[in-house]
Amino acid sequence: MMKTILTALALMPVMLFGQNPDARQIIDQIDRNMASNTRVFTATMVVHAARGERVMEMKVWSEGNKRSFTEYLSPARDKGTKMLKLQDQLWMFSPSSDRIIQISGHMLRQSVMGSDLSYEDMMDDRKLTDVYNAVVIGPDQVDGRDCWVLELKAKEADAAYQLLKMWIDRERNVPLKEERYAKGGKLLKQTTLSEVKKIQGRWFPTKVVYKDMLKVGDGTEFIINDIQFDAQIPEGVFNKAGLR
Repeated sequence: MMKTILTALALMPVMLFGQNPDARQIIDQIDRNMASNTRVFTATMVVHAARGERVMEMKVWSEGNKRSFTEYLSPARDKGTKMLKLQDQLWMFSPSSDRIIQISGHMLRQSVMGSDLSYEDMMDDRKLTDVYNAVVIGPDQVDGRDCWVLELKAKEADAAYQLLKMWIDRERNVPLKEERYAKGGKLLKQTTLSEVKKIQGRWFPTKVVYKDMLKVGDGTEFIINDIQFDAQIPEGVFNKAGLR
């Protein structure tokens, strides 16, 4: 009897190691790396469209998933274009027309500046645990990195994507690949994340390539040039008056 117990105890680590980890714990670790109270960053967006390449520079201030302000710095034709998100509302200012437009309803699904991102993609910065239930469906590799593959199903019908598949770097707890699906199972967008760096004590991917699977072109690169987490942001930044 004692021998049987000792054998079982000896085998337990092997049995546990062979099991998939808890999906909720992985998601919590991802949120700790990817989410922050505030962030300020500059980025380059390169759109590889069917008609040619387009490069834009921008600066973004954001506060959790509630408020964000984006200002385009270049090229000249887009310089001064600004976007403001307050809760679930989004406004855009275009200097060429000198107008402030509210983006809502079906307009949220439209492309941002001709890219593979929609306004809906840009607005949804909620923690994964707030939106999805997740399960680990197995191991895999991305670019030689050991990953866990997660399947995430939306808790609510208003989620932009009803199903996600994510490949999570086991060591650094950041996503390296995502697939975003419609309710019927059609693949809508694919995302690859790379150039993972340790910034302020957290691992963070500084390059993301978005590919709208329903759109012609080679996708959109989004490159973080510099980023500061939990930065002090003046209250006046998140104000409609600042759009002009």
